[in-house]
Amino acid sequence: MIGTPGFVGARLVQARKARGLSSIALAEMIGLKSAVTISQYEHGKHSPPPEVLDAISQKLNRPRSFFLRPVRKRDQDGRWYRSFSAATKAARERAEVRFDWLRDLTDYLRGFLDFPRVNLPNVGHFDRVEIITTDQIEDAAKTAREFWMLGDGPVADVALLLENNGVIVSRGELGSENLDAFSQWPEDDDRPYVFLGADKGSAVRSRFDGLHELGHILLHRHVDRRVLRKSDTYRQMEQQCHRFALAFLLPPERFSKDLWSPTLNSFLALKPHWKVAIQAMVIRCEQLGILPEDHKLWINIGRRGWRKKEPYDDEFRPEMPRLLRRSIEMLIENGIKTKEQILVDLATTSPDLEPLACLPPGYLEWSDQKILRFRN
Repeated sequence: MIGTPGFVGARLVQARKARGLSSIALAEMIGLKSAVTISQYEHGKHSPPPEVLDAISQKLNRPRSFFLRPVRKRDQDGRWYRSFSAATKAARERAEVRFDWLRDLTDYLRGFLDFPRVNLPNVGHFDRVEIITTDQIEDAAKTAREFWMLGDGPVADVALLLENNGVIVSRGELGSENLDAFSQWPEDDDRPYVFLGADKGSAVRSRFDGLHELGHILLHRHVDRRVLRKSDTYRQMEQQCHRFALAFLLPPERFSKDLWSPTLNSFLALKPHWKVAIQAMVIRCEQLGILPEDHKLWINIGRRGWRKKEPYDDEFRPEMPRLLRRSIEMLIENGIKTKEQILVDLATTSPDLEPLACLPPGYLEWSDQKILRFRN
């Protein structure tokens, strides 16, 4: 059987995982008798005949050229996931593929544009999670705010803050309610990445997630990555980043002054100003010791039905990353690349690239008006 020269099995693995498909499911979709054949394609033992590759391309909605594109060898370790243990394997695999494609897109755009330099504060060198104290976390949040001259008021836009200081940020659906965000600072790259999940659609949650991931980048970059496999240590890392995010969002002195009374009505009034969840404010008050031990705020939150959805959640628009979107728009508006050329260069499709770059749906669709011209 004649195969396809240049076929890259790792690309098939990416495309299949991105769609959340098992080898068995993909084999059935394209009419193969056994999933073993898919495994052989993915491991490079055989390559699919042209007609089979066409079927794979159609079912996985990736251009044929994608499967002939070499995969760059990159640092594959060091990802920090929120709620890692609760996320399914399929959800984690989809996230990893999304991250690989994010790096492909970033590398491509940086070939044309100068991105903001990485400008992150030095909050200390921590090589072990257990040595990081609560006071050090509070100091780290304060140091970061001072470094960026944010004052002690509400943070205007978390996504913009990260992007302006050299962090690559993307936002999109991860296909799992238990996977809120993830981040990485690869050893083979000069800048960190943050991916914010959009599945829950909460603007205040997304702001918290962005700063939680910043906590990982600042506090845990030098920690041995093997600790990610230790559940106890991993939970401790998560708790530290929760604390960092709240300390960054709600500086103790200013927030305490704004809170005239530790009641749900007070928190409700402060939510539009600080753009922080009511439940997060309650936790912050517990951290700062400004609540009586016998407070019943959690009981009352449950009675009001605010556990899963709070007031104002539908009124706040999520903060959208704009660096990647604007980079693509600049290439097109300045005649450097057409929409079609960008899709061809990246061997991708508009439904995959648009969410990754936070572009409006349909922005990169092919247009006959770009192809047809009147005769002179």
